[in-house]
Amino acid sequence: MRHPFLAGAVVALATAALAACGSSAGGGKEAAADGTPSASAVSAPAVAGPAAEPSGSSGSSGPSGPGTGTASAPPKEPASGITPATGSFTEKQKEYLTDRVPKGMDPAAVLQSGQETCDRLRYLVRADRDIAVGAVLTGEVADAKPAVTHLCPRYQDLVDEAALGYADGTHTGARLRPGRYHAPSPTKDCSWQVTGAKGKALGSGSSATGERVELTVPEAARTFTSTGCYAWLPEGETS
Repeated sequence: MRHPFLAGAVVALATAALAACGSSAGGGKEAAADGTPSASAVSAPAVAGPAAEPSGSSGSSGPSGPGTGTASAPPKEPASGITPATGSFTEKQKEYLTDRVPKGMDPAAVLQSGQETCDRLRYLVRADRDIAVGAVLTGEVADAKPAVTHLCPRYQDLVDEAALGYADGTHTGARLRPGRYHAPSPTKDCSWQVTGAKGKALGSGSSATGERVELTVPEAARTFTSTGCYAWLPEGETS
């Protein structure tokens, strides 16, 4: 389920990202507001990169992993073939692009997609950090991990925290970590249930207010199910 805030922010973010990127003939040396090289520095065309695979909600704990689609992945350009039409890539940009550029595609377009991910994270953090973490967790900001690793490492804490939370869906087994969690901005149809061995009810709740709610996942939990709560983030330390 797409968070209402994120759905409303898409148009504003697209405008802000384009303005932030700007244009330059500086051969890969232009920097974004957070100090990361901008895709426009390598004359990236105004086209989107490869479409991100949407994350599932049922039975998942966050963004879908690679290879979940039915179609085989297109062949990728070798590292030696990843060069911009003009200018040059930085080492970090080359690292990001490695194994990510389909044959025949302008690598600058793929780089632009990664930079737009960084731009979106910057926008969301300024608005609400918890929602930014939730957007990474649920896959609303697609491919955040590689973009952050190579293009905007200042947001690594968002990726790390997202890895410890839960998106809407059903979570079982070793994926469950006992601890306290909160849903910073649930919908008005938010509900959850925690069960133990043999389906024993350990806790449940709902919220019709759309305001922050909290829950505890106990040691005995075997299944945690959430609907309409968007994302659950760790509250302090989790086990």
